[in-house]
Amino acid sequence: MMRLHVAAIGRIRADAPERALLDDYRTRFDRTARPLGLGPLTEHEVEPKKASGKGPEAEALRRALPAGAVLIALDERGKLMTSPAFADLLARYRDDGRSDLACVIGGADGLDPALRSEADQSLSFGRMVWPHMLARVMLFEQLYRAASILAGSPYHRV
Repeated sequence: MMRLHVAAIGRIRADAPERALLDDYRTRFDRTARPLGLGPLTEHEVEPKKASGKGPEAEALRRALPAGAVLIALDERGKLMTSPAFADLLARYRDDGRSDLACVIGGADGLDPALRSEADQSLSFGRMVWPHMLARVMLFEQLYRAASILAGSPYHRV
């Protein structure tokens, strides 16, 4: 079983529309992914205690990650992937016996370059910049979509 973690800077309020989407996609992911040896999906909302900025945010994100986790950085300079390729990537890490996979999303100024360089993979949702709260929703949806693809579900259409 490979556990999945999403560590992101900032908190999303319980009454925010993004929270409802995140909770829905997490429930869908957990239901679909567990029989595939994936999950649960855990969200780590991170707020640096000291001054804001990329350095303190990176340190706070590192503290939220399990030791030895595969690290995927969400970054506008990252690799563009199709949803099936992302599903294959998750399956490959699972099949390699990795116990944890963590995706990190920086704050408004993005990720610290040092943290980006530590990542096993850097992933982009396109050449446009997305608000970090929407990027989190998009990531949860893509995790659910990846599980659906691996399960052979009709959710993903080509």
